[in-house]
Amino acid sequence: MASRSADEQRAISRERFAPRADGYRESAPHAGGRDLELLLEWLSPAPGESALDVATGGGHVALALARTGADVTACDLTPEMLDAAGLLLAEHGCQARFVVGDALALPFDDASFDVVTCRIAAHHFADAQTFFTEAARVLKPGGRFGFQDQALPPEGPSAVLTDAFERTRDPSHNQSYNVDGWITLIERAGLVVERREVVGKHLDFADWTARQDCDEACLAELEQQMAEAPEGMRRWLEPEYDGERLAAFTNRHLVVLAHKPA
Repeated sequence: MASRSADEQRAISRERFAPRADGYRESAPHAGGRDLELLLEWLSPAPGESALDVATGGGHVALALARTGADVTACDLTPEMLDAAGLLLAEHGCQARFVVGDALALPFDDASFDVVTCRIAAHHFADAQTFFTEAARVLKPGGRFGFQDQALPPEGPSAVLTDAFERTRDPSHNQSYNVDGWITLIERAGLVVERREVVGKHLDFADWTARQDCDEACLAELEQQMAEAPEGMRRWLEPEYDGERLAAFTNRHLVVLAHKPA
């Protein structure tokens, strides 16, 4: 893939997500799962603590944080996503502040938050390292960072092809990393990793592709890529078939708890 500038990446992300915001608000894989439960369990937000959810999307992490009594700010590049997140929280009787902002230049002062989260979003960022540095900047000393995103298989060729599979379905996908890669970027930002776990998220292929309005040509390309996948990619994604049609697969996500040194 030819590298994109940060401005190009922001533009394609807005283009993809603005018309699809409600689909992400209603998405079952985003709304819950062991991954989200683990993130909240590890963070243990206390009532009144200040929490920032970066690239909030449909608002599911912001909602989970608000339910703990935390003082929540939800930030996203796409205003339509913030509208969808606001609707989700309102439906559940919860509140948050909603701020349009870029994950690579967060519009908040240094040391503003007790908790910062980012879930299933950083693979869209033009520069994940800059995001982690920004997350560390806005955290208070001793503050906690909760992170989750897709992880690539350890084998190089399978990692490249798994990343391409994601990008075929959603052109705004920029870059995922394997577990060691994500951890390295987090630690280079000055954050201390305390806990990590890889969690499988079982995805229905039809639902996964419908959320990005994949046409028949895209579906055919995705099925061909899976059919031709090397062993490492197939072992990582565990494709399931209904006859000859790809029916489901497992997307593996890294969940991380880190903190900013006091």
